[in-house]
Amino acid sequence: MAPPKKSKSKKKDKKSTKPSKCRSPPEPKNIESDWWTSFWGKNSTSDAGSKVPEDEEEAFKYFFRLSKKTFEYICSLVRQDLVSRPPSGLINIEGRLLSVEKQVAIALRRLASGESQVSVGWAFGVGQSTVSQMTWRFIESMEERAKHHMKWPDAKRLEEIKASFETTHGLPNCCGAIDATHVIMTLPAVETSDDWYDQEKNYSMFLQAIVDDKMRFLDIVTGWPGNMTLSRLLKCSGFYKLCSSGDRLNGQTKALPEGIEFREYIVGSTAYPLLPWLITPFEGKDLSAARIQFNAKHSEATLLAEKALRQLKGSWRILHKVMWRPDKHKLPSIILVCCLLHNIIIDCGDELHADVPLAHHHDEGYVKQSCQQLDSQGQMVREHLCKHLNNVL
Repeated sequence: MAPPKKSKSKKKDKKSTKPSKCRSPPEPKNIESDWWTSFWGKNSTSDAGSKVPEDEEEAFKYFFRLSKKTFEYICSLVRQDLVSRPPSGLINIEGRLLSVEKQVAIALRRLASGESQVSVGWAFGVGQSTVSQMTWRFIESMEERAKHHMKWPDAKRLEEIKASFETTHGLPNCCGAIDATHVIMTLPAVETSDDWYDQEKNYSMFLQAIVDDKMRFLDIVTGWPGNMTLSRLLKCSGFYKLCSSGDRLNGQTKALPEGIEFREYIVGSTAYPLLPWLITPFEGKDLSAARIQFNAKHSEATLLAEKALRQLKGSWRILHKVMWRPDKHKLPSIILVCCLLHNIIIDCGDELHADVPLAHHHDEGYVKQSCQQLDSQGQMVREHLCKHLNNVL
């Protein structure tokens, strides 16, 4: 079964000069103080009763998950789209057209809080339909304008990633870690099917992610129903096809003193097949000391992917809460944009509060999967890695 295709409005203007990474436009416009001051005052106490930070910068991060500087950068990415397209009634209760800054703030708050459109609208003094329209306009624009924040690394950056994995975890030529999570949703009766009904009796959509040493998303796959196994999801992905055909993870090999050479690979849990380019831990009882040691280092590396997904769902709570009857054709776009925002926060050097990431596993309540597929070449690579770690540690 193919994943649902996204319905996407055609962009009239594809040409724009994108700032590299997080540079602001030549003449950045300041955030309008009227909407922010009004919003801050109206929402000075959270629904949970916890006090919003008194410091303005920290309060801004509390509500929108990013600094004002990063907010300005995001506004610069989408400004052309949000200004050029007719506002179609995007006004506040006083009848004034919404500024680009307020439009972006509304969309970010909806994604960050996961609150209903009615609640977000009340916080900004706009109607539910305005929140819905503004969030989708923002998502469409970010899909196009921010896509340069997620791409497979070039050769120079890949060498940096591999050096970091080797220095920190002892894994030579490792390019990243893989994991996946469910985005849970409710569906109308007419749309329910076994395809979307997963093993934990939730309707859900999968997100598969590969992250680097900084927990940035390098590659994601979404749109597939949550009843699949992680190994099946992997094999349906473009990443799998690229690796299997030798078009990815095909860079320079790493030669070690033991006379062993390692190709590029990523690491993942036992839910994935053991392949020459995807290394999983050893399973079973009574493992040797060397294998236990290897599993410990391997676990440290794979934990980066788990942490990234906890950070993602913690920052953008719309992905953590049960989504009420989402359009399954639009949901992949929402997931993608949340991943882009995750990367932008890292690229711009924003420091998030320690309590933002989920305190528990990103897929709490889901039984750990185990894939029994063991490729012979993959087994050989894993044994060599185990031997190497035993020699150097």
